[in-house]
Amino acid sequence: MRVLTLSTLFPDASRPNFGVFVEWQTLGLAAYPGVDLRVVAPIGLPPGPLRLVPRFAPLAQVPLEETWRGVGVQRPRFTTIPATGGRWHAAALTRALIPVLDAVRPDFPFDVIDASFFFPDGVAAVALGRRYGVPVSIKARGADIHHWGRAAGTRAQIRRAGCAADGLLAVSAAMRADMIAMGMPAARIRVHHTGVDQDRFRPIDAAARAAEAARLGVTGPLVLSVGALIPRKGHDVLIEAVARLPGVSLRIAGEGGDRARLEALIRALAVGDRVRLLGSVAHEAIPRLVATADVMALASASEGLANAWVEALACGTPIVITDAGGAGEVVTSDEAGRIVPRDAAAFGAAIAGILAAPPAREATRRVAARFTWEANSAALFAHLAGLVGGGA
Repeated sequence: MRVLTLSTLFPDASRPNFGVFVEWQTLGLAAYPGVDLRVVAPIGLPPGPLRLVPRFAPLAQVPLEETWRGVGVQRPRFTTIPATGGRWHAAALTRALIPVLDAVRPDFPFDVIDASFFFPDGVAAVALGRRYGVPVSIKARGADIHHWGRAAGTRAQIRRAGCAADGLLAVSAAMRADMIAMGMPAARIRVHHTGVDQDRFRPIDAAARAAEAARLGVTGPLVLSVGALIPRKGHDVLIEAVARLPGVSLRIAGEGGDRARLEALIRALAVGDRVRLLGSVAHEAIPRLVATADVMALASASEGLANAWVEALACGTPIVITDAGGAGEVVTSDEAGRIVPRDAAAFGAAIAGILAAPPAREATRRVAARFTWEANSAALFAHLAGLVGGGA
């Protein structure tokens, strides 16, 4: 089966942590028996001189074509117009991809297009699937439905693409319900849970935990949060929660536009000795960091099914999270952690409760046993093969 994976959410040399869950899913499918896979990972850039703005300049230098961890990747550019709410992104992406795929198809007559994010990937994929006469699958992950699927300029595009696609995937049952509520056909939507590398994300011994805690400057209990510094992730809630817990430290791994506001909050609460922003942390360093924490907490306003949740459980680290997206599909027992309201008092109480009576790390790890990349790859292969064979 020849699979063309289309993803604007794919890492590159300038953003090695970007979309790593899409990368792992793609590499797993590429290695699956009977699969020949190529990746098209478009990069959206503003027009003209705006491409020289510091935050865009590194993207402009990414090669147009390369081999990424053994898989061929093409990275065509498409134009994104600022301050338009994304309404023209999918059309621009489609126009940019037609000459690319016209050139690819004689050498690689792909059987199916696998769009790994709903917007703009999925919308463009439907148009391209019609052009080349191949089935299209679109996966919904989180912000593509909860943000773009509600925005005035893009929600109709997403609904139309969802109704036109041959098959749909959702990262959680909760996400599937959201897609159905938008009007997408329930019969075509399958739940496709994420995976976690169970060999990399696993508990570490007490000596290793102590060494990592010392490196982080932590002497007491450690709470960790992993996620972009954006309001949706609710890091401010965690800072306020930990401020209520004397002797407890918080480390936040991630970068984003909310950094200055969070730093101001840390100063205002006078918790700089216990709460620190780590910035962007290399994905290779994340497992040891997560395994060192006593609790992983994330106060998200919305999620699909966060990889950070499952990675923490695989490390034996219980989680405290909001009832966002697939939370109830992950926190299925006290060994996994707690689901609480999105406020500082609730998070503080739940964290304190776990610290007072922590579950055994191996018991927490067992909760994540069903989330593997092997299972993810097998399910994705079966889904795509069904579409190629004319099934649903």
